[in-house]
Amino acid sequence: MAVAVVVAGGAGTRLGHVLPKALVPLAGRPLVAWSLEVLCAVALLRRIVVVLPAGEELPDDPTAWGLAPGAWDGPDGRRVVAVPGGAERSHSVRAGLRAAGDGPPQEPVLVHDGARPMVTVDLVRACLLGVAAGADAAIAAAAVTDTVKSARAPHGAPPEPGDPVGLPRVDRTIDRSLLWSIQTPQVFRRGILAAAMDRPDVELAAATDDASLVEAAGGDVRLVPAPRTNLKVTVPEDLHLAGLLLREVGQNPAPC
Repeated sequence: MAVAVVVAGGAGTRLGHVLPKALVPLAGRPLVAWSLEVLCAVALLRRIVVVLPAGEELPDDPTAWGLAPGAWDGPDGRRVVAVPGGAERSHSVRAGLRAAGDGPPQEPVLVHDGARPMVTVDLVRACLLGVAAGADAAIAAAAVTDTVKSARAPHGAPPEPGDPVGLPRVDRTIDRSLLWSIQTPQVFRRGILAAAMDRPDVELAAATDDASLVEAAGGDVRLVPAPRTNLKVTVPEDLHLAGLLLREVGQNPAPC
């Protein structure tokens, strides 16, 4: 068995919406509800913790979010619960892990971004299998297909002194065959994730994803090939595209 943490505590500022991002409507239901529907269809997940913005809660009746009656429940009682998030993403993951309750060090913990509504049961299963096969972590990732170049200065840096053009200067072209664009879900062995999260808040705040914390601790992190359609909703164009994709592929996940 395994547990899941759904990170859904972000604001909807870049979406131009007054609601928190997790609650912004997408094809007739809150954005996060699409991920929850898929995760609820995975029988291996004994508990699903949704990390919501402070003051927000799951509705008592899942049909209010367009899910099936009883979707929050499992064979041993309440299966889907919610807790408030932290100041940064990794703080929210840590809060969700604590709310998932105790478990053995080898238990898989799945972390998913609630702003990725196109996740599938097959992708969840593949990430879980990666850890079951022996990896410390198995994370969804899409192979980079664009040509990628690195610049001499970080994003937003001022132009080089005396540069009349004023545009970022290319440093080199990177071999894209070695590059992957990281997504979620990300699955970890519980003990390894808990150890990675047991560090000062300022270090957690600097982490770009949870797998980077495990990498820094020397963990064996594997990549699970995932489709580019497993997009993250960040700006209005993403929300529009996700709606189109949902209508194209259908909206009912197959259980496993």
